[in-house]
Amino acid sequence: MTLHPARRMWLATEPYHALVYFAPEARQELDATEMKGFWMGYFASRAAAMGPVTAPVVTATFFNFHPAMVERAIPDAWRLALPVEILEARLRGIDRALQRVCGKDVLGSAEVSEAAELATQAAEVCGARPEGRPLGAAHAAVELADDPHLVLWQALTALREWRGDGHIAALVDAGVGAPACHLLLAARGDVPAEVLRTSRQWSEEEWAHSFEGLRSHGWLDADGRFTPEGRTVGDAIEARTDELAMAPWDALGPDQCDRLAELMAAPVGRITDASAVPFPNPMGLRRDG
Repeated sequence: MTLHPARRMWLATEPYHALVYFAPEARQELDATEMKGFWMGYFASRAAAMGPVTAPVVTATFFNFHPAMVERAIPDAWRLALPVEILEARLRGIDRALQRVCGKDVLGSAEVSEAAELATQAAEVCGARPEGRPLGAAHAAVELADDPHLVLWQALTALREWRGDGHIAALVDAGVGAPACHLLLAARGDVPAEVLRTSRQWSEEEWAHSFEGLRSHGWLDADGRFTPEGRTVGDAIEARTDELAMAPWDALGPDQCDRLAELMAAPVGRITDASAVPFPNPMGLRRDG
C-alpha cells in the first residue's frame, strides 16, 4: 500500500527527533537543571517553547496524558529553571545523544547539512501558519542551534509537533478524547494497550470506562480489536491527520521530500540499529516503518 506523503515523511524523520525521549544524555542534562524525575523533564522540555504555561495548557496541548500526571510536574518545573534554560539543556542532551548514536562521520557530513537546509525550509511553514498549532508554532520559533545536525533536529521537532497539533484536531473532530485515543492506537496492534495505559498513568477504572464507551459506539470488540466500523473511523482519523500535515511538505515539493527522506536514512538507520528508540513505543513507530 502506498503511504501518504506526509506519513512517509513522518516515518522517515521521527526517530531522529524521538531519540530525545529515550537517551540517558537528555535525562542527565535535564536533571542538572533540577528537574525532579523523568516526567517533569519531559513535560517541561516539550512545553518550554511555549513559555511558563500552566498545567491545563500542557494537558490540552499534549492531549493524551492524565491531567494529574501533568500537575505533578507543571508549574513546579518553572520554579526550578527558566524555560530557556530547559530548552538549552534539552538541546545539549540531544547533541550528546546524537553524537554517541550517529557518530561524527554522519553528523558532520554534507548530507546532514543538506537535510538541515531542507527540513528548515519545510519547518518555515509551521511558523508561517500557526493557527491552531500551538506546539508546532512554539517550536518553530525556537532559535538555539548552530550546528547543522542540531538545526536539523530542531526543524524536525517543529514539524512533528505541528503534525501532532493536527492529529489532536482530527481526534477532537471525531469525538475522541483521552484515553480513548490510546485504545484506538492499541487496536492497530502497534503498541500494547497496557504500555499506553501505564505510561500515561490512566487508572484501570478510567481505562475500562473509555473502553466500554468505544464498545458502545461499535468501534471495538470485546478483545479491544477494531470492528469494521471502528477500523473505518480509525483510518479516517489517520487520513485526516496526514492531510492536515501536508502544508510543509507541499511547500518543499515531492522531489525535495524524496531527497530529505533519502538523506535521513543514514542517521535514522544508526538510531534504529542501535535500538536507541525502542520498539514498540508510544508514538506508534514500527521498526519496519
